Amino acid sequence: MPTTGKPTWPKTLRTTITALTLTLATALIPQAASAQDSSVMAVSHKSPFNCGKTFYANNWTGTPAHNPSGSIDWQDYGGDDINGETVRATAAGTAYFYDAGSTSYGKWIEIQHSDGTRTRYAHLATQVKSAGSSMTVSQGTVIGTVGSTGGANAPHLHYEQRTSSGAMDTSPTVDGVTVSLGQKKAVTSTNGCGGNPYTAEEVCGSGYSVIDSAALTGGRTYLLYNSGNGYNCVATLKTTSLGTASAVSAFLEPEGENRTTDSGSYDYYAGPVKRSAPGKCVKWGGSVGSSSYTSGFEHCD
Repeated sequence: MPTTGKPTWPKTLRTTITALTLTLATALIPQAASAQDSSVMAVSHKSPFNCGKTFYANNWTGTPAHNPSGSIDWQDYGGDDINGETVRATAAGTAYFYDAGSTSYGKWIEIQHSDGTRTRYAHLATQVKSAGSSMTVSQGTVIGTVGSTGGANAPHLHYEQRTSSGAMDTSPTVDGVTVSLGQKKAVTSTNGCGGNPYTAEEVCGSGYSVIDSAALTGGRTYLLYNSGNGYNCVATLKTTSLGTASAVSAFLEPEGENRTTDSGSYDYYAGPVKRSAPGKCVKWGGSVGSSSYTSGFEHCD
C-alpha cells in the first residue's frame, strides 16, 4: 500500500520553491521607506491647506490598523472644521484624478513629483478635474476640497507620501514637521503664501507658451500660443486678494471676428480664453478690479 502523508520533494526542488515563496511574499507586502531607499522624499513638501491654516496631522496606529500604515489623516484643530477646506498640492508635479465611488479612497488624486516620488490625497468632496484627467501643478495649486467620500467615517483628508518604488514613507514631513508612526501633531500651513499658486501655462494647458504679458494693478494678463494647433489663449492672474472672489477678466479677439471674454468674481484667475487664429492678428487683454489692459491687433504671424 502506498505511504500516505506529505509528498517528499527532492532537495533542490524544495530549495527553489522556498526561495520563490519568500520572493513572492516580499513583493506582496508593502514596504516602508528606509534610509537605504535613495528615493525617499527628495522633494520638499508643504501642508496641503491654505496659508496660515492649522490642522492636526494624525499618523495613527492601533485597532483597527490605519491602512496603509504611515499615511496621515488631517483632522479638525481647535474650532476649525476641516470639512470643505481647500486642498493644495504639497509639491509640484503631475496630478492624476480618480474616483473609486463609495469605496476605498472615494474621490482621490495622485501627484507624481520630479524625483519619482508620489503623494496621494483621498476622500475628497470635489476635484478640480474629472476622474481620468491629469494636469501639471505647482506647489500650492488648488486640486480639490476636503470631504468624506469612499470609505471615510467622517470628513478628513487622507494623505500619503510614497517613494518612487511605491513604498510608504511612514514618517512623512510637511512644512518642516515630521510626523512619525503613532504621532499626532498640529501643523500650520505655509502653502500658497508666496503668491498665486497658478501659472498662465497651467491655466491654458499643455502645449501653450507665453508670448506676451501686461502688468495690471493687482495682477497680470498673459497671451499664450500653441504652435501645435494654432490656438491663442489669454489668462489673467491675480496677485492680490488671492483665494477671495473679486472682479477679474480676460478676453481674446482675432482680427475680423467677435471678441470672446471671461469675466466674473474669481479667486485666482480669469480664463482660459482660447481661439483659433493661425496667421491672424489678435487683440487681447484683461482686467483686475478697475485696472485693465487692451492691446492693439498684433502677433500676426
